[in-house]
Amino acid sequence: MASAEVKVAFVSNHNGTTLTEVSLGSFLAPVCFLSRGLFLIVFHLGKGVLPFSWGVHLLLDFTTLIMPLVLSCTVLSDILHYVIIGIAVVDFVVLYLLYKNRKHPYQGSLRRFVQSRVESNLVPFVTVFRVLVNVKTAISILAVDFSVFPRRYAKTETYGTGVMDFGVGAYVMANALVCPEARGKNIQGSKITHVFKQVISVWPLVLLGFVRLASVKSSGYHEHVTEYGVHWNFFFTLAIVKVVASSLLAVFPVNSSWLLALLIGGTYQVVLETTDLKSFLIYNNERSGFLQANREGIFSVVGYIAIYMAGVQVGHYLMQSRNLVKDWIRVIRNLLLSSFGLFCALYVCQISTEPVSRRMANLSFCVWTVAQALLFLSCISIADILLLFSKAVSNFSFVSVSWCPYQNKKSLTDEKMKKSMDALCLVQSVNRNQLLYFLLANLMTGLTNVLVNTLNSSDVLAVSVLLSYMFMNSLVIFILHINKITIKFW
Repeated sequence: MASAEVKVAFVSNHNGTTLTEVSLGSFLAPVCFLSRGLFLIVFHLGKGVLPFSWGVHLLLDFTTLIMPLVLSCTVLSDILHYVIIGIAVVDFVVLYLLYKNRKHPYQGSLRRFVQSRVESNLVPFVTVFRVLVNVKTAISILAVDFSVFPRRYAKTETYGTGVMDFGVGAYVMANALVCPEARGKNIQGSKITHVFKQVISVWPLVLLGFVRLASVKSSGYHEHVTEYGVHWNFFFTLAIVKVVASSLLAVFPVNSSWLLALLIGGTYQVVLETTDLKSFLIYNNERSGFLQANREGIFSVVGYIAIYMAGVQVGHYLMQSRNLVKDWIRVIRNLLLSSFGLFCALYVCQISTEPVSRRMANLSFCVWTVAQALLFLSCISIADILLLFSKAVSNFSFVSVSWCPYQNKKSLTDEKMKKSMDALCLVQSVNRNQLLYFLLANLMTGLTNVLVNTLNSSDVLAVSVLLSYMFMNSLVIFILHINKITIKFW
């Protein structure tokens, strides 16, 4: 087995990749999600019987949604653009054939479709975004220990844009999108009581943080100290971000979240530029005392709070009630425009201040994370709109985790079919137990590193291990879902 020091060196001192390559990854998962839905629709139109058995549904979802993501960050990373183009071409050919062969010409009219109503109490593409961020995180935390995983995708040491750097910020953003404040839930009781409840509510994250700390220290598991520090980890960051953000939102209106995000991120950057804080975070080699030992984790919390507040603003906008397709097309347009505007702002930030730094979670990192997250959301929402159109054309509405054309009346058979398809969906499975899925991935990552010599594994072995690891995670979470088990002990 490779020593802990060798493994630390393997994941350290990287400079990331280009903004374009990170952005390219935002297109793969949406086209795969669309492929899965189109397959079910075409299978139904071919007189196939749905739903399948639970094993077949699990295999279908794993093959169409997870396997491409594993391959894209390993053996197919150098030809990712060809993979995306290939899948997208197939998807659009299928869409065209569905449109061309529709039974009623008026049924698939684009104008009629844009003016039609959608039926969903939730925003499906937000659910898909959160699940895919979780899945990509699960893949990356183990894949980074294998040589088949490109080093340019790994977390950067000081400056740069690595795929895993975005994953950390996206995870914070994903939590913010569906927080109570974003969903419009009113504060019950006094504001002080509300804040106290938020402090109590994060105890599982704090506990998990201490459990991870104890297990890492006791097992001698390799640690990248400059990532968060000697004792700090991401669970502590999540807990503090949640409490601070909830406290701010108890005082300020949700509509001002974007302004708070800008003020927090901007002020933090000013402090970095005008004080010795930047030198303290980057160039100080001392690790004596709690603050010095964990400086990256402690001070980067400020940047993650800014990202969280921006996510609350986006979530509040997306959770507003909309019933028409044209309204959601307008939302997608606004998401794309916002993403483009933030990428322009990122260009200005990097010229006028400094490059993106996950280690400090500086202003450039915050702007990049939100811009990239909005691009990813936009791509998923476009895939969802295309899937909705294919449902309208085919008159088959039972693809799970996506919008459905509005129906005045539903038969009992339709309701039963919808529930059956939802119960046999891997995306719904992960969504039911997201924190458990994240924990399971962390546990399996540690176990795999103990059992497998990751650094010296061949590409074939590495991909096989990654696929097996992701399948086991999926199997556990899928079995819990079909048995309607939600693991929530708080």
